[in-house]
Amino acid sequence: MGSKLRRTLLACALLAAVPLSADWTHWRGEMRNGTSPETGLISSWSHEGENLLWRVDFTGRSTPLVLGDRVCVNGRVGEGIDRQEVAACYDVATGEQLWQRRLNVYNTTVPWTRAGWPSPTIDPETGYFYLQGVGGNFYCMDSADGSMVWWRNFMEEFGFMEGYGGRTQTPLIDGDRIVVTFASAGWGSTLPPRHRLFSFDKKTGELMWVSTPGTTLRDKNTQSTPAAVTVDGTRLLVAGNGDGHIYAVKAETGEKVWDFHLSQRGINTSAVVDGDKVYFAHAEENVGGGAMGRLVAIDITGSGDVTTTHEVWRQEVGAGFSTPALADGKLYYLDNSANLHVVDAETGAHLAELNIGRVGKASPVIADGKLYVTEVNGRMVIVDVSGEAPTVLHSEKIRTGRRWAETYGSVAISHGRIFFTNEASLYAIGRPRTHEEATPVYRTTPAAGGGDATTMRINPAEVIARPGQTSSFTAQLFNEHGTSLGTAAATWSLEGISGSISAAGELTPDFSGGAHSGMVSASVDGITAKARVRVIPDLPFNEDYESIAIDAKPSYQVGYLMAFKVEEKDGGKVLAKNPSPRQIHRHITFLGSPDQRDYTIAGDLKASASEDKKPDLGLINSGYTLELMGEHQTLELRSWPSARRMYTSTPFAWKPEVWYRARFEVRSDDNQATLRGKVWPRDEEEPEAWSIETIDPHPIAAGSPGLSGYSPTPIYFDNIEVTKNP
Repeated sequence: MGSKLRRTLLACALLAAVPLSADWTHWRGEMRNGTSPETGLISSWSHEGENLLWRVDFTGRSTPLVLGDRVCVNGRVGEGIDRQEVAACYDVATGEQLWQRRLNVYNTTVPWTRAGWPSPTIDPETGYFYLQGVGGNFYCMDSADGSMVWWRNFMEEFGFMEGYGGRTQTPLIDGDRIVVTFASAGWGSTLPPRHRLFSFDKKTGELMWVSTPGTTLRDKNTQSTPAAVTVDGTRLLVAGNGDGHIYAVKAETGEKVWDFHLSQRGINTSAVVDGDKVYFAHAEENVGGGAMGRLVAIDITGSGDVTTTHEVWRQEVGAGFSTPALADGKLYYLDNSANLHVVDAETGAHLAELNIGRVGKASPVIADGKLYVTEVNGRMVIVDVSGEAPTVLHSEKIRTGRRWAETYGSVAISHGRIFFTNEASLYAIGRPRTHEEATPVYRTTPAAGGGDATTMRINPAEVIARPGQTSSFTAQLFNEHGTSLGTAAATWSLEGISGSISAAGELTPDFSGGAHSGMVSASVDGITAKARVRVIPDLPFNEDYESIAIDAKPSYQVGYLMAFKVEEKDGGKVLAKNPSPRQIHRHITFLGSPDQRDYTIAGDLKASASEDKKPDLGLINSGYTLELMGEHQTLELRSWPSARRMYTSTPFAWKPEVWYRARFEVRSDDNQATLRGKVWPRDEEEPEAWSIETIDPHPIAAGSPGLSGYSPTPIYFDNIEVTKNP
């Protein structure tokens, strides 16, 4: 039996395991290709009654998920100071809310209207509900009751790069891991801005590996979701990248296998795998020129750079955001002008085209000979795709107030019902029917086992070592296919870390040396691996930068460190942030750990200025920012600047080339956070009164101390002090 046939049969076997009445736990469905095997689905409906099972008020822009008797969604909620992201689950049959969890957004420029961008994911094995927030927080909740299982702060731990575009990725569950991709600028080897893949243990949140397959970051806001496939015994993850490439990496280790250069900008569509092919689309400038946008089929069996060797076919009509649906040998996708294209999946021949609106963002879903797709301007369209040419069966247009309800997400199909969200509501449409129990679909990771070890991974791949917490490591071996051969006894050593590590891999840092970073190294029969460690002692914390070399960066700081460096200034060393050559001058960086709370941060601040360029600079405490605003000559407190949440300011005239001392205190409990800040010239006595105060009724639980600055002209930080509140 040929290898391609074996791969095809494997893919078919996985699809055959999906029951005819299935849950919908991934945004592209259980088969992850935008199709459902269900039949007897509706061809028309009305938001005023026809085939409307129920509707609840909800503002969403992503795809609902269904597991058993509950449909789960994410979106945004509240106004003014109450603005937050939200996750919720409802009863599938009645629409009764089962639970709701509101989630804070902070330290991000993503606008309010783009909160709730990425679709969540549910693990059918555990029932866990995973959600990546637009500001970089990643949550694992129990979909049964909304209780928090674990969470990670990607910005404060890994340097998650947020941006006004707001596009964030949907996570992928594959075996025992959950894989998330995002652009980051961390520390050490992850300091350069790149679009990376991060693999976590889906049950504990422990980081398993980080993969940096790409090169120069073209777009830090992209939304390509990985797909998993087994090729000749090797389990691969295939994903679009912010550098315009498509990469395949080994699912267990993150090692790069092949890359394909598709676009001159970042990739926003996701992979569709069928047998030995993967399909990708984009709508930016093409590699090699030609019209904007392209749809390609790539042979997934290659290695190395396969750009010129493994392209099967191309179609010069692209899609910027719509991931194709694959059904009956045809690909269906929307271009940016909401034209539905039909392409032969084997040859790439363009078969048909149908306009359904004006702006195409959503990815279509096919079931029962019909295609269900939303359009940005409030439309939900049902198309007959059973014949040679697609025809519109029904187009329902929905308003919210005086305008059309923005609609971005795909539909979910489960147990005869069709679910979708828009700016106004969560809808369940279909015919009344009894809810049948579905056989959960567990995504396995079949790969070739046995053989010799060729590589090793240390678990966890990265930790923040904190007093009172145990940091234990294990060495895990893998064969050439990236399949685990189990753990092994290793020889352990430390690089750059003060302290010791036992023969069993248990790290005991020396916290007396202050905050620093380094590596844990393991060796087994000549095979080596390293894990990354940031050592963050308890408070008090002090940093005057005198022990750091000129032009170097504090090794323990995280996030946008490329924008900061130590310089000589006014007879001593300071941390400087100079104007960005790319004219992107606002950055933040973190000094500690996301679990820190109830503390005060103080520091010396100084700015240069010119007649037409005035900088801002300040301190971060537990997700809140205290900042001197140069243009407005104010002192500002905030948590989410673009949404104007927790925003308050007071007039404060301050001068360039003068050192100021700032103090920022946050006290919080389960009910509220009290924020107080003061600033004064450094050579004067500290005033007793606080300069600015406010209360947050939705307290941010914890967060790392940090520095914030907008630097069209140079700004400087010195003598940072973080102390526990008395």
